Amino acid sequence: MDHLERLRCFVAVADTQSFAGAARRLGCSAPAATRAIATLEQRLGAQLFQRSTRSVRLTEAGERFLLDCRRILGDLDASEAAVAGAQAEPAGLLSLTAPSMFGRMHVAPLAAEFLQQYPRLRMKLLLVDRVVSLLDEALDLAVRIAHLPDSGLTAVPVGAMRRVIVASPDYLARAGEPRSPRELAGHRIVAGYFDGQGMTPWRFRDGSQALTPTLMVNDSAAGIAAAEAGVGLARCQIYQAAQALQAGRLRIVLADHEIPAAPVHLVHAAGRRVPVPLRLLIDHMAARLRDQPVLAGEAFLR
Repeated sequence: MDHLERLRCFVAVADTQSFAGAARRLGCSAPAATRAIATLEQRLGAQLFQRSTRSVRLTEAGERFLLDCRRILGDLDASEAAVAGAQAEPAGLLSLTAPSMFGRMHVAPLAAEFLQQYPRLRMKLLLVDRVVSLLDEALDLAVRIAHLPDSGLTAVPVGAMRRVIVASPDYLARAGEPRSPRELAGHRIVAGYFDGQGMTPWRFRDGSQALTPTLMVNDSAAGIAAAEAGVGLARCQIYQAAQALQAGRLRIVLADHEIPAAPVHLVHAAGRRVPVPLRLLIDHMAARLRDQPVLAGEAFLR
């Protein structure tokens, strides 16, 4: 293998976490892939993978080098595509992850639009309620609804998301509307729990309130449905209750006590030189998501 082929082999091993898997992807033998990585490590003077009988994992140096390799190979592929005149009709596989309910409601429809526009592109959509490592799971793009930690990833802002407390008009007529977080102690509470954890205190601008839930549920849609049925007050991201709020089946309470809206970003690891298909996807998703009322933060359903 020449040096460029060794770089592609390195990316393939990182993606598949397997020399055999990389060899299958590249159409070479597993010993050839192993030799290519050994030669690359010798050239760099650094170990790129931690190897065991059961796994192949990137070292810290390998993770940094992978970001550069993806950018370099992406730039090369884009340049070759431009020369070949293929930029007008991009092809290949793009992978995107988003929170489950937000993904179903707002990301999957945009992905379908995008694929209609670019029929030679394919897409893998991973909808899960956990933070997914783009590098570990070989993903191109992620939707993040949270304040982001410092990292080597590139973040494109697309809006902000309120976290609100809602209840049905029927429940509020029976139990009264709380005017401050302290009054929540006298109300029935619908709470979410995830990963086996109990209910966490609800946070407000001036502190937090520990509460005893009437109903705990590990599915956001089920919690919203319970609030609509009059079980009690529920706390959720505003997009989860938007349809019920617009239809009058739910009302927002304690809006003046909400914590600031959380930023929403599209996050990728491609650096400044983004491959053409990914750039097209980012531009499409960013423009369409910024038009969504639920991402208008404080202004929506105030």
